[in-house]
Amino acid sequence: MGAVLTSDAMAEEKSKDGFKGPGGTPGGLGVFLWGLGMAIAGGYLLMNQVQVTTAYWHWWGGNTFGLTLLPLVLGIGLLFFDGKNPIGWVLAGGGLVIIFAGILVNLDIYFRQTSLYNVIVMLVLFAGGLGLMARSLKKS
Repeated sequence: MGAVLTSDAMAEEKSKDGFKGPGGTPGGLGVFLWGLGMAIAGGYLLMNQVQVTTAYWHWWGGNTFGLTLLPLVLGIGLLFFDGKNPIGWVLAGGGLVIIFAGILVNLDIYFRQTSLYNVIVMLVLFAGGLGLMARSLKKS
């Protein structure tokens, strides 16, 4: 007759067969996936309440967007002339960084009005999911 295995014994048996759960620990895959689902749901609901708008491009004064394009255009021109030119790479990369930073600087981010209950549900789902994922990774 076969012996009845407990959940700990089954986890040990699986780990002997080579199955490793998240973080190299035996078992915990179900807890990890449950936590991942909770974290994704909470994160989605939380980010769904965030409204992002843009403001007028006012970096280094008014109407300066054209000036931020100069390093990018000069760098691309140098790279078309000589693809190995380090100055061209620095100018093109620096121009992209300036434009990307300018876009980020000019964003206005607001949290839309919602009920306290909804905020608590969002935060509990997100934080609880992260906690379950972390718990599944720790060694027993």
